[in-house]
Amino acid sequence: MRLNRYLSQCGIASRRGAEQIILEGRVSINGHIIKELATQVQPDDKVVVDGSPVRTELPLVIALNKPKGYLCSRGDTHERMTIYDLLPLKFQTLHHVGRLDKESEGLILLTNRGDLSHRLIHPSQGAEKEYEVTVDQPLTAEVMAKLIKGMMTEEGYARAERAWMDGAYHAHVVLKQGLKRQIRLMFYSLGYEVERLTRIRIGWLQLKGLPKGGWKELTPTEVERFFKEEPNQRREPARVRQPAPKRESKPPRSAGTEQGERTPGRSGWKPARRPAPRGPRRGPKSR
Repeated sequence: MRLNRYLSQCGIASRRGAEQIILEGRVSINGHIIKELATQVQPDDKVVVDGSPVRTELPLVIALNKPKGYLCSRGDTHERMTIYDLLPLKFQTLHHVGRLDKESEGLILLTNRGDLSHRLIHPSQGAEKEYEVTVDQPLTAEVMAKLIKGMMTEEGYARAERAWMDGAYHAHVVLKQGLKRQIRLMFYSLGYEVERLTRIRIGWLQLKGLPKGGWKELTPTEVERFFKEEPNQRREPARVRQPAPKRESKPPRSAGTEQGERTPGRSGWKPARRPAPRGPRRGPKSR
């Protein structure tokens, strides 16, 4: 196994972050400083990072349905409830991938895989996150357009990948950015207060079927699906195909009639000309 992948599976950093750690000379194998990125780690090797031994853990990914009122934090000085209060002791060392603020709810992942965190969070890789939003006053199509166009907030420039209404007070918003309280700040800048915010999807994974406060462990096959999705892949909503307009039936082709005749031209069809009326027949002129 390559050294950067080994460090990633140890939860030290993402693979790219592990490469930087290696190049800085912070990693040793069996007492020798290693700066070669292609170095292979053998099962009996002793790997040390910043003076501390590291070892791989079994890859583990947990999907949790976070209820409102819980913090995404390992601990809190004010003794408020955190998402780790919902998990068994054996999962207390997992780190959460991104976060949801205290008043928000829905899907969040916890893992010991640094490469998965990088895949889901980093702007160049970012997986889509879909949210259901309830606001305090009626929405309009203009508001949806402004969310997609983007705006400046106190956390920086924020924009949605897609946004659509699901009733007068409800909307769906899809993000790839991960600014702090992004959706709340975007709606606030447009004159709205978010009353409820629920994350219902991360990449391919849906919240559906997971009760509030409940969790489930993802299978290796499910985890690999996050890596098979193309980075920055834009999913467009399905378009309704409109039926083609019916063409007017053309009159039958008949030579020498008043209905029409085929003539070369751009349209291929034009009315036939009527013959000019003839005057009275005259006899021959006398000389």
